[in-house]
Amino acid sequence: MGRVLETFINGITKSNPTFILLLGLCPTLAVSTSLDNAIGMTAAVMFVLIASNITVSIIKKFVPSMVRIPTFIVIIATFVTITDLSMQAYLPSLSQSLGIFVPLIVVNCIILGRAEAFASKNSVKDSFADALGIGLGFGVAIFIVSFIRQLLGTGEMSLFSWVLFKVPGLSDNPMAIFILPMGAFLVIAFLLAMFRYMGVMEGE
Repeated sequence: MGRVLETFINGITKSNPTFILLLGLCPTLAVSTSLDNAIGMTAAVMFVLIASNITVSIIKKFVPSMVRIPTFIVIIATFVTITDLSMQAYLPSLSQSLGIFVPLIVVNCIILGRAEAFASKNSVKDSFADALGIGLGFGVAIFIVSFIRQLLGTGEMSLFSWVLFKVPGLSDNPMAIFILPMGAFLVIAFLLAMFRYMGVMEGE
């Protein structure tokens, strides 16, 4: 297996930011009430992660070590601003639903962590593969959490106002606790325990 492909796969499995590294839990817990939010947050995080990783990898040799972190933060903040303003302009309802968690991508440990730990030490090609893998890993995690919370909390599954299916009985009496913050903690705790027990995300 080539290094680029291995780096990409590790981002989804062995280095999954949510289930293994336990990073980015705040947006995962906060916005995972629907698949709409999961798709929107994944797209925003992936764009910022890929763009910042590539940029950091390109300029890494020209940035003095004493200003490395501030430089990375400025780069990340630039792409976050582009993302936030674009969503406000073209996807206002989704932007409102995600709220403050799009601007807060600036301080997301996933983004800065990959810029510092990987992109600043590797080639553009490897940095892109790392960003893509980590971004998809985050997307898989928030999608799973959102699917469970929306299904149990509402009794139906919808995507951008289209009802995909309803669960007989549950749709009339949904377990509303799963839409509440407590439900997010219950779901993520169960998934973490299950994946660790099975060794699925660690490749055991």
